[in-house]
Amino acid sequence: MNRCHLAPYRQRWITALLLLLVVPAAYAAPDLQVQKITDSVYALVGPFGNRSAENLGNNATFGFIVTDEGVILIDAGGGYLGAEAIQSAIADVTTQPVKIVVNTGGQDHRWLGNGYFKEHGARIIASRRAVEDQKARARDQLMVLDNLVGLKGMEGTTPVYADEVFDDRLDIALGGVRLELHHVGQAHTPGDLFAWLPAQSVMFSGDIVYIGRMLGIMPHSNSRSWIETFNAMAGFGPSVVVPGHGPASTLDQARADTLDYLVTLRNKISIFMEAGRGIEEVGTLDQSAFAHLVSYDELKGRNAQQVFQEMEWE
Repeated sequence: MNRCHLAPYRQRWITALLLLLVVPAAYAAPDLQVQKITDSVYALVGPFGNRSAENLGNNATFGFIVTDEGVILIDAGGGYLGAEAIQSAIADVTTQPVKIVVNTGGQDHRWLGNGYFKEHGARIIASRRAVEDQKARARDQLMVLDNLVGLKGMEGTTPVYADEVFDDRLDIALGGVRLELHHVGQAHTPGDLFAWLPAQSVMFSGDIVYIGRMLGIMPHSNSRSWIETFNAMAGFGPSVVVPGHGPASTLDQARADTLDYLVTLRNKISIFMEAGRGIEEVGTLDQSAFAHLVSYDELKGRNAQQVFQEMEWE
């Protein structure tokens, strides 16, 4: 068998090996489960529910890469204490300090823990659009978190923005590990980026991907651009995707839970609009093919209304 015939088998073997390693580990941190992907790459999986005093605003998935010179952290958590909880989980894996924090977008749990890691000497990186979005929504995000997490749970949290921003792409390196940061376009938030770890074929997608939970399409989202951004991310062919919500999994699962939903919803709404039906009826749209996703009942109607409004202006 020649080299080109061996390639597909090698890729399937690598994928299978990586997925065998993606299993929960019993590390102690409030509502965070550690998933080991490789000996140096981990996901931190928060709960699917809303932000709360119990989860300290960390109702999302984060990730980290351990190198000989320190840790690269993907997303900083929902506040100062949320960041401290993330650090606690990392400390159960390695004594290496967090040297770089990447904010994958403008959602609160992606960046409001920056202050903690900055205080401990980390360099913070985000896309330029993400920082613009963070600045625009910081006050509203903090008000919501004060209500949901509580003033005690948000103690010490102040907005701290990235030290370094970029427009389209930035390559970073630490301890011999190279990570590519790509901002392609608006998805769940205007500045969403994905972080590609080529040596291990691992993709940190941020909120471009939801697995096991229905995604939320908000006024700061764009469903058409989200599809384009997902496809750009998928074009790298990752063996493992660490999503913004849910456990690390395969690209096929990411497509099923995120891309297929966005495409199906937009197609259904296009037909709905061509039939002359209005936004007051869009809540009746059949989305039951995705009823297995957590938060389906809470989000299906709002998602349909938001996409309807987007498509009116396309």
